[in-house]
This record gives sequence, structure tokens and C-alpha cells, in this order.
Amino acid sequence: MIDVGRLRALHAVAQYGSVNRAAEVLGYTPSAVSQQLAKLERETRTTLIERQGRGIVLTDAAQQLAATAARILELVEDAELTLEEQRGQAIGTLHLAAFPTAARGLLPLALTRLIGEHPRLDVRVTETDPFEAVAAVNRGEIDVAVVHDWQNAPLSLPEGLSRVKLGSDPADVLIPATHRLAGKEFVRAEDLVGEHWICQPAGSICHEWLVRTMRRAGVEPNVAYSVAEYQTQLALLARGVGIGLLPRLGRGPLPDGVVVVPLQPAPSRRLYTVWRTTTSRRPAVAVTLRTLKAVWPARDTA
Repeated sequence: MIDVGRLRALHAVAQYGSVNRAAEVLGYTPSAVSQQLAKLERETRTTLIERQGRGIVLTDAAQQLAATAARILELVEDAELTLEEQRGQAIGTLHLAAFPTAARGLLPLALTRLIGEHPRLDVRVTETDPFEAVAAVNRGEIDVAVVHDWQNAPLSLPEGLSRVKLGSDPADVLIPATHRLAGKEFVRAEDLVGEHWICQPAGSICHEWLVRTMRRAGVEPNVAYSVAEYQTQLALLARGVGIGLLPRLGRGPLPDGVVVVPLQPAPSRRLYTVWRTTTSRRPAVAVTLRTLKAVWPARDTA
């Protein structure tokens, strides 16, 4: 009989393209994954991997077996979900992901409640960008993710994933107190032409939003400072460097020397929870979704 653990290793290598990446996802060492593949070859009496340069490639037989493994693992997951559903308790490990400001402004409340109300639930948290979080949920590495998007930069979901909106998070233009626009009641995109922006790196949702918003006003934004962490952006603003647009969730108090000037039309990002639809009936997923929704009104937007 073929060992399910070895099939899982083969499936991971086929899905992620390398032994190292498969090991990282499975929580094994690369040598352990290689050993599982070697044992599977002996078990099936079939050549499954071939060396190619410094890496490996799967043979046609391995690709076929990996496809079968995917179906078997789906059945195993379904059996596990059925058992957990019958027990009706939130137990086991729950992998939760969130982007940085949600991890800071929302998760502390959610985790406190989850841990207090469901002591048999082992919650593991990963901080990551929404694009990667969605991909990780789709791969089955993450059970529930908190993600965000903007009206003009929507986040698409692969088939098989579900989402529910948590709420909206307003964003403000932040500028140094000595800036020429510091005394304005509000500004529009066209007022910000030529400014040196502090923004998330290219490829992020916030960067995409800024580019699309400014282009709609007929200009290309000058992103002079690509900075992922909002606290670093605030430190630059406090020193009179650039301007930024920061959502309120998890932002914390503004440092001296930084002021808010509302942008019109007022921008706001949308926050969602995302999970694999097939896991909706899993108690651990259900209580996590309910808890995140319940604590949203008390989130940290100071």
C-alpha cells in the first residue's frame, strides 16, 4: 500500500517545483522530503525524479501519480473535516494570515478572544501581503486570511475560495507640518502633482492604487521612496521627507511634525476574510471568521 505521507511529499514537489520549497511548506527538511521520494520510488518500483543541473524534474509517471495524489489528499481532507464537524468543536491547528496593519490593528483582539474561548485551538499566524495570502489559502497552506483591496484595484480570487467583507478602512494623506499644503481643508489628486511619494513597493495593492488614482488625474506619481512598513513611512514624514497616504487601521498615533490633509474623493480600502470554500464547515474556520467579524468594531485605528 502506498504511504499517504509520501504521496503528500510528491504532491508538494509537483505543486511548488522544488524539494526545498516543498520542504518549507510541509515543515520538513529538504533531506526528509528527498527520503520520502526515494522510499516512494522503491514502494512503487517506478522512477519518479530525474536530476537536471542542480535541481530535479518529475518524470511523466511522477506527474501522473502526483495528480492521483491530489485527489487522494482531497479525500483525506474531506474525511478530517467530517470528523471535526461531527465533534463540533474548534480544535486542532488553524493557520491565519494577515497583512501588516491588520496583524497589528486587528489580530491582537481576535487572538485574545479565540485563545480564551477555544483553548484547544492552536492558532498559527503569518504576516504577509494580500496577494501572497490569497495564493497561500488557495494552496491550502493558510486556512483563513485577512486581506484588503481598493475600489480601483480589486483583489481577484481563484475559483474555490470564499470571502466576506469585514469593513472599510479610510485612508488619509499625511504630510510634514511644514509642507505647502499643510493648512488645506482637503486636497485633490491634481494638487499633488510633482510631489515625492512614500509608498509600498511596486507590486503591492497600495502601490497599484496610488498609480491608478494619480493616472486618472492625468499624471504619473513620483514614487521616490518605496517603503513597506508604515512606521518607517511615518518616521520619514516626521523628518519632512515626502508625502504619503496611510490607512488608519493599525497606524497608531501620528508623530510630531506630521499632519493629516483629507483627500477628495475620500479613499478607503476594503477588508475581507478569505478561506477555501470546502473548509466552511470546519468549526475552527467558522469560529475564526465569526471572531474576526465580531472584533472589527473594536479595531485599533488610533
